[in-house]
Amino acid sequence: MGLRLCEPVNTDCGTFVQSIKTNLEALRVRIEKACSVAGRDPQEVTLIAVSKTKPGSSVREAARLGLLHFGENYLDEAVEKIADSADLHLTWHFIGRIQSNKTRTIAEQFDWVHTLDRFKIARRLNEQCPAGKQLNVLLQINIDNDPAKAGVSADVASELLAEISTLHALRPRGLMTILSQQADPVASYQSMAQLSTRLAEQLSANQLEDWGTLSMGMSADLDAAVFAGATHIRIGTALFGARDT
Repeated sequence: MGLRLCEPVNTDCGTFVQSIKTNLEALRVRIEKACSVAGRDPQEVTLIAVSKTKPGSSVREAARLGLLHFGENYLDEAVEKIADSADLHLTWHFIGRIQSNKTRTIAEQFDWVHTLDRFKIARRLNEQCPAGKQLNVLLQINIDNDPAKAGVSADVASELLAEISTLHALRPRGLMTILSQQADPVASYQSMAQLSTRLAEQLSANQLEDWGTLSMGMSADLDAAVFAGATHIRIGTALFGARDT
């Protein structure tokens, strides 16, 4: 398949390509500055390009600019993009709410799942994971106890991690959160880092080698997330522009 830089109707191809390139350059500068303040190496932070509602051409252009990790919320849309970009050998992260009837497709198509918050879903992913594959999973934590957000509370995260650790096809890698709109990002993200450290104490030596991923921070608050220790930041708007409806 040839490189197609533009698919949307009424979109100027030059403007489309330039905006992603310009946005990515600005993001890289922002990440470097945040890491400098935190005393961290920018190589410790993985930028996940959240491409939901964006055309496959956006994925291909971002990949051409050096991005390898892509996040999707909507499964049907994601499956099409994954197939269309198979030649690029990208790493795909599922970052949406997991429905029970979608677990087989998620287990087959994705490399990472960020939104695991129920053992029922974990068990289904484990059973439906292709033979020989291990699925990287993150526990979604509702760190602000916001009733409008998904995720388990910090108080029960230990129990869920213990259950997931018994499933051979799942590889617990760390934690993910989406903050409440009223949250103090610095305080909430620091609480996430502290929770990750506490949970690490219950892991075996082998599991501990895999542990430590903190998926937190989006376009508006990535600086606070990096300062608190985020290893993966999920960026959509600041990279691709306003979300299409």
